[in-house]
Amino acid sequence: MFDPKTFSFDVDKMTEFFKQNDFSKQLANLKIPGVDTDALVAAQQKNMDALVEANKAAAAGYQDLFRKQIAIFEETMSEARRHLKAFDTAKIDPDAAKAQGDLARAAFEKALANMQALAESAQKANSDAYDIVASRIRESLTELRDMAGKVTKA
Repeated sequence: MFDPKTFSFDVDKMTEFFKQNDFSKQLANLKIPGVDTDALVAAQQKNMDALVEANKAAAAGYQDLFRKQIAIFEETMSEARRHLKAFDTAKIDPDAAKAQGDLARAAFEKALANMQALAESAQKANSDAYDIVASRIRESLTELRDMAGKVTKA
C-alpha cells in the first residue's frame, strides 16, 4: 500500500522544478560526437507539441460532450414537465393508459438514442486525441531511426 510518509510526491514542487530548470539549454550545450542534439531537442519539442494538441482535441471533444449532456437534460426535463401538466389522473381509461405507455416507450427509446450519441461523442474525442499521438509516435520513430543512422555513419 502507498504510504505518503515513505514516498512523498508534491506536484507543485515538481512543476516549480521544471519551471526553474530549462533543460533545453542544458541539452543544447551537450555535445556528443555524432549526435545532432539540436535535432534531438527539436524532435522532443514536436513530441510535446503533439501531446498539447492531443489534449486540446480531447478537451474540445469532452466540452462538446458536456454541452450535449446539458442539452439532453434540459430537453428531457422540459418534456417531462409538459407531460406531467397534461396528465389527468381523473381520466384513467384504456386509451389514456395506452397513450401513457406509448409515451413511456418513446421516452425510453429516445434515452437509448441519446446514450448512444453521447458514447459516440466520447469515443470520437478519445479517437481524435489518440490519432494525434499515434501519428507523432510514428514520425518520432522515423526521426530517431534517421538520427541513429547518422550516428553509425560517423
